[in-house]
Amino acid sequence: MNSMRSSRGVALITALLIMALIASMTYTLKWNNSLDIRRTGVMLNRDQAVQIAVGAESWMQTILRQDLEESDTDHLGEIWASDLPALPIDGGEVYGEIQDLQGRFNINNLVGDDGNVDEEALEQFQRLLTALGLDPRFAGIAADWIDADQDASFPDGAEDAIYTGITPPYRAANQLISNAAELAALEGMDKATMDVLLPHIVALPGHTEINVNTATGAVLQSLDERISAADAERLIAERAESGFAEIAQSFGGLMEPDDISRRLVETTEFFQLRVTVRVDTVRITYYSILERGPRGDVTPILRSLGTT
Repeated sequence: MNSMRSSRGVALITALLIMALIASMTYTLKWNNSLDIRRTGVMLNRDQAVQIAVGAESWMQTILRQDLEESDTDHLGEIWASDLPALPIDGGEVYGEIQDLQGRFNINNLVGDDGNVDEEALEQFQRLLTALGLDPRFAGIAADWIDADQDASFPDGAEDAIYTGITPPYRAANQLISNAAELAALEGMDKATMDVLLPHIVALPGHTEINVNTATGAVLQSLDERISAADAERLIAERAESGFAEIAQSFGGLMEPDDISRRLVETTEFFQLRVTVRVDTVRITYYSILERGPRGDVTPILRSLGTT
């Protein structure tokens, strides 16, 4: 009898252990299945959000193409310069904006086609930094970052000898950059300085002129040492939202006539589209740099997600 009772006890305990194991496995399988379903849903929503952003990019290409057909100038009163209001989509919304990148100082202007520093652009960048209340020595350091040689400029400059001594060490780019945020790697650069500087600079392929119809006040002030902060404010008020009626007249006395015709323009080739798309709990920010050719063809030349 004792042996039978012992066997029954063992059988009962074994049955309980098996049931506990089955329950644990069932819960684990259910939990993993829930995670898989959720993960799949997020991936599908993300893919959908990206496709919507690409669709917005295509729409903006059409707007820029039509704008060139209808207007000889680019200014802040045109339809492309209006923010895209939040539009409802299935399960979320989409909104964004487009900016004229030639209203900023092109960092790649610091180096000419021969790979050497362009002194005129260097002086303009120094004036831009001064207008923003920043250290003008960053102009020389930035020029050294992208020029082709390993010779540090004097008195402001930094090459591999400086950067390889930093922890962790790295080297200067010594080539044109594709994103102005790369200047965060400059010797002595900090986040506070970058936050002030970024809205006024850009990294575009090759040399570009300044579109004065969309340029920031600091960029306008950097065009010539004779342009004061008050002059920049007056110029912005004069152009309003429809652009300058006559650039030569507006900048006469502030710049040399040759500089006006050579460095200033009223049209733009490069724009940046920023689109934010939300689908359910998924949110993405899509950036696209668009190049518009003289015939109206608009081509994306750089795309990124979640970064500028």
